[in-house]
Amino acid sequence: MAIHVTDADFESVVINSDVPVVVDLWAEWCGPCRMIAPIIEEMTSEYEGRAKMVKVDIDSNPQTPVNYGVRNIPTVLFFKGGQVVDKQVGAVPKSVFVDKLEKLL
Repeated sequence: MAIHVTDADFESVVINSDVPVVVDLWAEWCGPCRMIAPIIEEMTSEYEGRAKMVKVDIDSNPQTPVNYGVRNIPTVLFFKGGQVVDKQVGAVPKSVFVDKLEKLL
């Protein structure tokens, strides 16, 4: 299962990670967010030990989207070494997320 992080633990879980991190910024009311949720969950088990899948509910954690200039959801940020190295806005097929993550491994 993807790790649910808050503004408070974002740095320790994402920024300080020793493996690449895929961060799904979402909200309960967002239809496209619900479309990609199963993809993120599948990738959690497929990349276990090699990458982290993280979810941030933007309604409960407003600081993280502000910090990264997120204006639309779903936005998926790809972190490596504590930095955003790629981004995907909107619902796309799983292959797009996989391609972006594979480049970081």
